Amino acid sequence: MNPPPHLASPNGGLPSSVLWAQLILKDRLRPGDVAVDATMGNGHDTLFLTECVTPGGHVFAFDVQEAALIETRKRVPDEMTTLIHAGHEAMRAHLPAELHGKTSAVMFNLGYLPGTDKTLITRTETTMIAVREALELLKPAGVLTVVVYPGHEGGADEGRSMAEWAATLDSRRFEVQHLRPVNRAASPPELWVVWKRG
Repeated sequence: MNPPPHLASPNGGLPSSVLWAQLILKDRLRPGDVAVDATMGNGHDTLFLTECVTPGGHVFAFDVQEAALIETRKRVPDEMTTLIHAGHEAMRAHLPAELHGKTSAVMFNLGYLPGTDKTLITRTETTMIAVREALELLKPAGVLTVVVYPGHEGGADEGRSMAEWAATLDSRRFEVQHLRPVNRAASPPELWVVWKRG
């Protein structure tokens, strides 16, 4: 029997939106790069980014919940990461000025912190501030990824706002892609990717 495809979902199908985001960033991030995890959660994306930029790189990770910082600190090395107890809409204020326009990637995984209060969710108002700030932080050829969960409260509104915003981006400066399953009855996660032209 053949082994399952390397780039498959747990059921053997196509990659999930989260995995697509990781595949895109893994292909582009290099040792020594600086990256941002805008929604730290339990630290899985923070760890992923850290592994991509090792050695010599650094990851800044943000979350409004103290529990997220505690869980993430268990997974990631101190010397490679700066964990910031703040909302992603404040990322530009927290990143050193010399990194503005020099950051290789900013990664968002919207929604709520798994295993905790599901009423504490990302909000459209702050998310849209944050994605705009993310583009300012990116260097030329940098990449922004945003996983949106339209099936939970607030997620559909975030998805609509992302679509409206993405449509306004100047195609001479940015390339945008939207990846989503199209034949599922539920509302599965979707991925938005923005590449800042070099």
